Amino acid sequence: MSDPHRFDDLFGEFGPIRLRRFFGGEGIYAGDTMLGMVFNNDTIYFKTDAETRKAFDAEKSKPFTFYKGKELITTTWLSLPDRLYDDPDELAQWARAALKVAQASPAAKKKARKAVPASRAPRKKR
Repeated sequence: MSDPHRFDDLFGEFGPIRLRRFFGGEGIYAGDTMLGMVFNNDTIYFKTDAETRKAFDAEKSKPFTFYKGKELITTTWLSLPDRLYDDPDELAQWARAALKVAQASPAAKKKARKAVPASRAPRKKR
């Protein structure tokens, strides 16, 4: 893995992040939520939904794609516009939006349900 702190300055306005191995790249985490990923020579991709994708489309961002067998899979993860690599203030806004999308995803909700402490989980009747 490359330097795990190489994006600290870039995400300084957003807040602390950590990088973790993720398949052939790295996941960008805020707390326990993965809001972005890094692939292809340090290209950052953020999680999007129908609403946040509009800003990425306006910037002509490319989706993260990969092959599953012979099928090309196009994801909802879109590349960060190049200009944001020089603008930590605006990048923080985009990162907050990506975090919100990631936290609202079905996978994140499922993970959150599993994390409910046993003392707070509903008890089964015997």
